Amino acid sequence: MFAGQMGAGRDEVGEKVASFPTYEKAQKAVSSLIAGEVPARDIAIVGSGLRSIERITGRLGYATAARSGALNGLMLGLLFAFIFVLGTPTAQISAFLGVLLVGMALGMLLSLGTYSIVRRRRDFASVMQVTADHYDVCVAAPSLAKARGILGPAGASRTVVARPAAPADTAPPLYGERVQNPGAAGPAVPPRPPVPSRPVDDEPPRYGERVTPQSAPPTSPAESEPGSDGAPESDPSRDDR
Repeated sequence: MFAGQMGAGRDEVGEKVASFPTYEKAQKAVSSLIAGEVPARDIAIVGSGLRSIERITGRLGYATAARSGALNGLMLGLLFAFIFVLGTPTAQISAFLGVLLVGMALGMLLSLGTYSIVRRRRDFASVMQVTADHYDVCVAAPSLAKARGILGPAGASRTVVARPAAPADTAPPLYGERVQNPGAAGPAVPPRPPVPSRPVDDEPPRYGERVTPQSAPPTSPAESEPGSDGAPESDPSRDDR
């Protein structure tokens, strides 16, 4: 019977119109829907992926238990003293203080007794909190179109499909092939301009400097040796004969 009621209640929340990562944003969406005259009874906030978080607030001990018990007993003593003063308007201030002290003593005793029982199982104080991964705003069918018009497409949850990365080339490089790191690839280096040749001077070449051989200058006809043009030279002894 109870299972049927729980299942029926789950189906009556309506259809999801928006999804939010925090409860505060879901509250703002509900406020917008109510301001847009959507009936409040048709709106529901459904938390998905529930998880409990226990936050440790401190370590328990007899001193901590006595202090917390005294504070609780003080509040209890104030309540009893107020009732006592209302019942007896002519009561003295000492009676009022006595009621406060009795309340503090009772609170300390109760807290110490409780700690002595549970200290074997846990010796720390904590606060339990229940949270959800995301919160869906659901609206019943009669007000579904109106709710979607108020929230618009921005309120609907969107799923982003990531593209798979291109597979890396695992083939080994060939012999003598230069392997370049794709992550460290930078801009292409422009070619350097040609360096002009140095003028020829009379300085001797430096160590390691390349010397370009120069061609010898052509000789003039006057400096050529006699008989080099092919004409026979006359013999003076033959002319005397």
